[in-house]
Amino acid sequence: MSELEGLGRVLLITGLVLALLGMVLLIAGRVPLLGRLPGDLRFEWGSVRVYVPLATSLLLSVVLTLLLTLIARLRQ
Repeated sequence: MSELEGLGRVLLITGLVLALLGMVLLIAGRVPLLGRLPGDLRFEWGSVRVYVPLATSLLLSVVLTLLLTLIARLRQ
């Protein structure tokens, strides 16, 4: 495989991953509770707003861990 073929594959895979991530973000914007779970912290000081999505991060971490574990077991 030449260097250009390798670079082409990397660019193709990167593009597919970015497209998939874009679709996930579009779908996630329609989920009503995502980002507003109990445990997501919001602070306001005058014109400064700080948002810390602790519960949302934990939920996404668990879901992605389970999904990747399932994929890894199916590939064995």
